[in-house]
Amino acid sequence: MALPQQVRLFEMGPRDGLQNEAGPIIATATKIEFIHRLAAAGLTHIEAASFVSPKWVPQMGDASEVMNGITRQPGVVYSTLTPNLKGLEGALAAGVEEVAVFGAASESFSQKNINCSVAESLERFEPVLERAREANVRVRGYVSCVLGCPYEGEIAPAKVAEVAKALYDMGCYEISLGDTIGTGTPLAAKRMIEAVGREVPINRLAAHFHDTYGQALVNLYAVMEEGVAVIDAATAGLGGCPYAKGASGNVATEDVLYLLQGLGIDTGIDLQAVIDTGYWITGELGRKPGSKVALAKGCKIA
Repeated sequence: MALPQQVRLFEMGPRDGLQNEAGPIIATATKIEFIHRLAAAGLTHIEAASFVSPKWVPQMGDASEVMNGITRQPGVVYSTLTPNLKGLEGALAAGVEEVAVFGAASESFSQKNINCSVAESLERFEPVLERAREANVRVRGYVSCVLGCPYEGEIAPAKVAEVAKALYDMGCYEISLGDTIGTGTPLAAKRMIEAVGREVPINRLAAHFHDTYGQALVNLYAVMEEGVAVIDAATAGLGGCPYAKGASGNVATEDVLYLLQGLGIDTGIDLQAVIDTGYWITGELGRKPGSKVALAKGCKIA
């Protein structure tokens, strides 16, 4: 299959990127400014916060303040993670127009992450999807560990397809397939997408690949060849996974943009503006960006 002519980038930096930051709680104003800068750079889909218990994810304890504090730009979707009904109600009160739920293709990961089986996790999502439908809010579904699990090793593509189909049938408009620990390689990525694509339309799939083993970009190229045209990425390569030892951040938005530009694929995003934003947010965090492209091209603003 030919590469897509357009790719939609789904920016994960404010949520998946910041949620595992150690040390002091990041100021709400910093998170809001980060989101504003990303929207100004041309990103049209930004996962802005997570309505979860601050006990488990302290960095996301100000989700309501963040969502009420941002100046929403026309044409930009600001989504949030809502793992349960309580989280969804908090998101609805903050005027969210899109939310996300997350499951796993690995039984062990599901137990470690959300303390229940894969089947139980899917059952828990049904009332969330039902309430979201009532509120006319779209729901995105995540599947973790699609190319490997820290506890089980390789994951069968058929298992990924089963979970993805369950989320799609439940009403999720899009299914994001996550290589949570970044162990996937291009052939495994293709086989996984082929299996999932038999159960869920390709145009309803997104790739969410971490770069732990330096394979994210080649894996993204492999699944784009299969027709995937939505990519999750985090500016400056922020993020990780607290349940996956050694898992580095998401693939950097800057690196994905550079690849897409080289392929002549349209995104409508200003690469240099994203690079500058990455330098700004990592400066706030006291380190350098995790993007190879950002380090090579440098920051163009003070």
